[in-house]
Amino acid sequence: MKVLVTGGGGFLGSAICRQLLARGADVVAFQRSPAPAIEAIGARVVSGDLQDMACLTEAMSGCDAVVHTAGKAGVWGAYEDYYRVNVLGTENVISACRSVAVRTLVYTSSPSVVHGGGDIEGGDESLPYPAEFHSPYPATKALAEQLAMAASNDSLHTTGIRPHLVWGPGDPHLLPRLLERSSGGVLKLPGRDKLIDTIFVENAAQAHLLALDELRGQARCAGKTYFVSNDQPLPQGEIIAGLLAAAGRECEIRTVPPGLAIALGTILQSGWKIFGRSGEPPLTRWSAEQLSTAHWYDISAAKRDFGYGAGISIKQGLETLAEHFGVTAPDPSAHRA
Repeated sequence: MKVLVTGGGGFLGSAICRQLLARGADVVAFQRSPAPAIEAIGARVVSGDLQDMACLTEAMSGCDAVVHTAGKAGVWGAYEDYYRVNVLGTENVISACRSVAVRTLVYTSSPSVVHGGGDIEGGDESLPYPAEFHSPYPATKALAEQLAMAASNDSLHTTGIRPHLVWGPGDPHLLPRLLERSSGGVLKLPGRDKLIDTIFVENAAQAHLLALDELRGQARCAGKTYFVSNDQPLPQGEIIAGLLAAAGRECEIRTVPPGLAIALGTILQSGWKIFGRSGEPPLTRWSAEQLSTAHWYDISAAKRDFGYGAGISIKQGLETLAEHFGVTAPDPSAHRA
């Protein structure tokens, strides 16, 4: 089997490539920048932009399947930039699949597409898209998800995977942000005791491969999206402390009022826009809402339709992360308030 992975040199994409290569698949990693680590283990790396249809189509030629992980992530930036990558890029991937007769497409989505600012406790795939988004990232990911699912038909089977808060060795998003925010030895959280779930990167990659297998088989997941996680909801302060400890950072986690955090985030992002400040504000409304609320999901559908299960526990994942940083493995329960 030959598989093209968009964003194949990225955090999740590289884990998907590694697992595909371990299976004996022929892997093409399509992305904007070089990926020597993936190339070194056998993937063919094609440098290109999702807006370049000729390059994308050529890279996809002869492939049996596509895993589309590439996208613009973050909490700040111009809507147009997110739209170009997340929505128009996904349109191009779908068009390229059709032009070269690729029959299977797994799209990487995000649970944030259903987060409207309140608690989500055990929510499943029946959750609707919110009427309003407070960040361009979930807004454009929701549009892209709908495009990918609407594209599913007899000639192209598609499915969407919503991995929740992916972490592990090489994480370029979650852990670096936590380390930056806790650099003074104190981390302020508005929802320290709120339950959230997360997913270790290798489990997230495995979910994509299982969905890919199902699409090429009975295709029970065709045209549908799925939440996936480690299925171990923990208090936010506990899992964050565990991640920081695995990276060698001990810090005090202090609780701040959620309303205050959301108000401050709204003020800061408004100020950044009004005064044209460069860079990202220290807090936005959307990030404050994420930090202030519970968000964990029922993953029964993924278990039922393509046999997903978290093969690596949070404890095992933290041990792997600690080994990566060369520190003693933490126990997340030791940080329970």
